Parts: sequence; structure tokens; C-alpha cells
Amino acid sequence: MRLSQMLFLTLREVPAEAEIKSHQLLLRAGYIRRIGSGVYAYLPLLHRVLQKISNIVREEMNATGATECLLPQMQPAELWQESGRWETYTKAEGIMFSLLDRQNRSLALGPTHEEVITTIAKDMIKSYRQLPVHLYQIQTKFRDEIRPRFGLMRGREFIMKDGYSFHISPECLKKTYNDMDQAYRNIFSRCGLKFQAVEADSGAIGGSGSQEFMVLAEAGEDDIVYTDDGKYAANVEKAVSLPPDVIPSVFTSYEKKATPNTETIAKMTEFLGCSGTNVVKNVLYQAVYDSQKTVLILVSIRGDQDVNEVKLNNELVKLASNYNAQTLLSLTVPDRTAQDKWSTKPLPLGYIAPNLADDYIAKSEQIEGTFLRLVDRTAVDLENFVTGSNESGYHVVGANWGKEFTLPSLVVDVRKAQVGDRSIHDANQVLQTARGIEVGHIFQLGTKYSEAMGATYTAEDGTEKPFVMGCYGIGVSRLAQATVEQCHDKDGIIWPVSIAPYHVVIVIPNITDSEQVTVAEKLYQELNQAGIETILDDRDERAGVKFKDADLIGIPYRIVTGRSLKQGKVELVVRSTKESQDISIEEVVTTLEKLIRY
Repeated sequence: MRLSQMLFLTLREVPAEAEIKSHQLLLRAGYIRRIGSGVYAYLPLLHRVLQKISNIVREEMNATGATECLLPQMQPAELWQESGRWETYTKAEGIMFSLLDRQNRSLALGPTHEEVITTIAKDMIKSYRQLPVHLYQIQTKFRDEIRPRFGLMRGREFIMKDGYSFHISPECLKKTYNDMDQAYRNIFSRCGLKFQAVEADSGAIGGSGSQEFMVLAEAGEDDIVYTDDGKYAANVEKAVSLPPDVIPSVFTSYEKKATPNTETIAKMTEFLGCSGTNVVKNVLYQAVYDSQKTVLILVSIRGDQDVNEVKLNNELVKLASNYNAQTLLSLTVPDRTAQDKWSTKPLPLGYIAPNLADDYIAKSEQIEGTFLRLVDRTAVDLENFVTGSNESGYHVVGANWGKEFTLPSLVVDVRKAQVGDRSIHDANQVLQTARGIEVGHIFQLGTKYSEAMGATYTAEDGTEKPFVMGCYGIGVSRLAQATVEQCHDKDGIIWPVSIAPYHVVIVIPNITDSEQVTVAEKLYQELNQAGIETILDDRDERAGVKFKDADLIGIPYRIVTGRSLKQGKVELVVRSTKESQDISIEEVVTTLEKLIRY
């Protein structure tokens, strides 16, 4: 390809819309163009990158025995209603584009395809003899993001590889799950990335267990924790750890104390001269279920710990059936405006006790009349603890469960693991932190979808059993930008050779110099014939502009037909290191063949 014939334009200024470096560079280097909020055109250079990533994905997926297919982007609402996820995706998370056709039928643009693939399996797989089956696709997906940002990182339209497997048993699923773990590691390694596999929350996809693959980068939206021994890593949403040891209480008897202006744990512990490890903090939440029932939740947790709202959300989803619901639409800490809609009197915020009276809640059909009380495990064994008194400006000290306060019957693990916590697998290991960009996620779904949708097969004993399922996703377009976020310098992108749009760019400093043009044309033909993907910068531009553009677009190797031609040589520049050397024209092809092996 000749750059003079390509749709190609670079920008010197950073576009105002771009917040992170990778987004800035993809725009400036002419890889993408914004069409609308969260919607981008993949221009010729990025299209080549996406093709290469997709080919790596295909090779590794096919090597495991998975087969490629293509599923419809438009999906009927009935499938999602059958699985029970229509409300979650259109209202709770609200990420699915939904529409009505001219016959007034509800449809959706698929953010994922569990329902579609389960329907296909239900219709086509009849016997255990046909199992296991593993299908995957690479396709455009859609998410109605509230605030699209960071370019391809969080867009409303994106390219994804999603795969789905069907099995007769959890053991059979586990084998495919492990195969996918290795395949994903192969994919990201072949893409030239530094990544970390971490335990993860399954979210709206569901299932018994899942694992994310994170590209390590400071601009990552996810916090991950890990131990130096390499034996534990998890998204902070899922992470578990050992909290610091409890410091014994300084109080030995129950007493109510005036604690003015101590509405935070820090202020209160300083005022009373006690440790946050012996405080019971009571945090108020407001949940709305898809039955439109509002439930007020009081979480009692150790004072030095914070609530992990993802874990809390999962606990509340488990209780959905208690409120004639299937899922949770929202979970918030109610502000004053929200409180005014259900509270009968002002709440003693900052001074709430575990036994906050139910009469704070106004009677209503849509509002549960009693607080749902949960206690985190960190608070269960505390003795002579400090907590609120339900009166502003006062706390109680020396309190105990079973005496002054009734221990809630629902004991849960909803604490947020913190950097510096001891690891559960080895108390000598402490949690470290890093930021990551999620580029892959694998799930053990179990029978969540097959049971909901009546998808069964005839087992060897003649009985009908639900499929045991797994699903496996990779964000192909997100992976391209994540690579840029990890692989760049002050001058531009540094593509790994395996996914670079071209291996080599040949720069003609002066297109009016016939010798420079002749040698460049000769090398351009020879390199492409040798299978070395080469682009020729034959534009009528100043040499400095061409060199800056070459650095910006990040092609791994640059050949310059410049001054060294007088000695029968050209300049070879390595983009990643900026190292340059003059090599003879005859050695160019063999030298680059050695360099681009991957």
C-alpha cells in the first residue's frame, strides 16, 4: 500500500474529546474517526489491526476444537424474557438497545448472545452423544452506555469474540473452561501484551465462577489486587482477604456518650480514643427490585472496613424471590431527596445503630415496611464495641451482640478487600494493587440459561437434563486500544509486530530525488513479495513530517532511503527503541525477515 493512495490524515493537536493517551493517539494517528457518541469508524490502518487480532483469536479458538458461526445481531424480546434477563438489561443495567418493529414487536440489539445460542442448542442438540459442542463468533455488539468514554474502551458499538459451550456435566465444562484459560493466555501473549488473569464477579451474565483477563495499564478502569507469589489475583469487586486484627476495645461497660460533630468513623475514633477495628458501622442502602418493591437495607460492618457494593448487590439478588422479583434494578445510598420519599422523620445520619427502628419507614405498598438487616462477618465477633445510638451527637460504647443489640440473622461477606490486607492463601503475603483494562472474560454458567429456557438433552440413562454451559468473551476492538494504552511513548504508538497494521514503513525523504524513489520502489516490491507487509510513504511532504507520522502511527520498523544511499545503504530504525543502523540495500529483506519473526 502507498500512503499517497490511502485515506490517511494525522493530527498535531490532541482532540478535546480524548481523555486518555490511547484514545488521543488513535485519533491523532488516523486510526479511528468519531461518528457519534460512543460510535467510531475503523479506518484502514485500524481495520488491519483488527483483522490480525481476529485471526490470532480464530487460530487459538480453532485449535481447541471450537467452531465459528455468526449469530443475528437483532434478537426478539421473547428470548430475553424467557431467560429472565429482559428487565435486567433494559431497566436495571439499562445497557441494551431495545426497539419496536412496525408490528409492535419488541426487539433488541444484542450486547451478548446467551439466549440466542441456548435456543439454537435447544432445537438442534437432542442427545448426550452430540456433546460437548463449542461455538464462537466475531461480531459487532451494542451497549447503550450512559456515558460513552475513552474511545473504543467504552463505546456503544464494538467488536467482540463470544463463544458458548454445552456439556453433560460440570467436569466436562471445567475442561473446556481450562482450555479457554490457556487459549486466552496464548492470544494475549501472541498480541505482545503484559496481562494478568484475575478472579472476577460474574455480574449480569451469571454462573458459578468466572475469570477476567486484564491488560495492565495505569488508565485501566478496573482495580485488581494480587500477591507477589503469583498465587492470587482478583478484581477488587471479587477479591477476598484477611482484614487487620482487631485491637481490643478500651471500653468494658455499656454506656451512652456525647460525641458531638463525630458523624464519620475518623472523627469518632479520634474523639473517643478507640480503634476503628472495634466499631460497628451501620450503612444504609436503598434497593429497588424489578417487582417495583423498594427495600431499605442496613448493613452492619466493622468500622475500619468498607462495603463492596458488587458483593452486596449479589447478596440482594439472592433474596429477590422474597419480594416477588427476579433481579435488582438499582442499589444506592439514599440522599436526602430519596429519604424524604419514605422516611417518617429525619434519620440520625452518622449515628445510626444496628437496631434503627422500622417506624422510620412510611407505610406504602411499594416500600417494604421493615429494614433488611445484614451483618458482615467482620462485625460478628466484636465485643464491647462502639456504635451509633440512633440519636445525633451520641454514640454507645461497650456494646455487645446478644445483650444491647440483636445480631442480624443474615451474615454475609460484603467487605471490600484493601491493599495491604493479608492473603487468605498465605497470611505472609499481602495484597498489592494495579490497574487493568478488561479485555477478556470466561464464565462457568452452569445450568442458569438452560434451566430458565427449558433447553435439555436426552442423557445416557434416558432422562432429560439441562445443558451445562460456559461462555467466553474477548473484546477485539477494546483489545486494539488497550494495546496502544500499554505500548506507546511520547512520540506515538508502538505496535507489537504480530498485530501491527504493517511490519515496515519505507520513507522517501525527497520524492524529487530519483535515486531515493527508485530504491524505495525496489525495496517495497521485494519486501511485500517476501511476505513482509510494507507500506510506502511516497507523499509529497517534508521529511520531518514523514518521520513524525511514522513514529505516530507506530509501524515496528522504518526504512529510510536517505543520505546513506551514496554508500549503497539505507537507514533501518526500530520504532520501539529508536535505535538506527545503516544496512546495505541487499541485506534489507533478510534482516527484516529475521526481525519480524513472531
